[in-house]
Amino acid sequence: MSYTESEIQMTTSNHSNESDGYSLENDWRTLAIAGGIVGLIGLFAMAAPVITGLSVSLLLGVLLVAGGVVHGVHAFAAQGWRRSSWQLALALVSVLAGLAVLAAPVVALVTLTLVLVAYLAVHGVTELATAMRMPPSTGRTSVAVSGGIAIVLAGFLWVGFPATAAWAIGLLVGANLLVSGLSMMTVAVAARPIDDVSPAATKPRGA
Repeated sequence: MSYTESEIQMTTSNHSNESDGYSLENDWRTLAIAGGIVGLIGLFAMAAPVITGLSVSLLLGVLLVAGGVVHGVHAFAAQGWRRSSWQLALALVSVLAGLAVLAAPVVALVTLTLVLVAYLAVHGVTELATAMRMPPSTGRTSVAVSGGIAIVLAGFLWVGFPATAAWAIGLLVGANLLVSGLSMMTVAVAARPIDDVSPAATKPRGA
């Protein structure tokens, strides 16, 4: 098989573009460092769950206010009162909710904890129901265990409520960041080129 000069140039150009772009094998160190940073942030968040939880509440308030402002601007820019009235109402509710969260972040943190308890309870019941409908297998056991853990966590948070509101959200956010960071580092280490894992066997000892 013979190649024309243009085909050879096109193949060379494609290889050069791939080498110039992002490659996990070449940039695995960057991903590993980013994963380490995310993991450290998660550890700090877990070490100070109250501060983390309040930060999440304040961030939620800022996002609600910003979302309300965006909806309000879009409502005034839209033509026709009937088309924009619902957006104005949504913008007003969003801004008021955001201001309420910013004014009382502790109350918002308590509300978020109740939402977390409800989510864990519903998630656990759903997984248990799903496991009961599955045929006997290893997957069925893991789903049932996951659902049972979710229900236990929901009950634990509910029994200790409202004291658990001080640390539950912050601990959850920190744990999520820690797991994400460890996952990024695992992917980065697995993507290392073989040359970076062990020295070449043909390399002389004195070199």
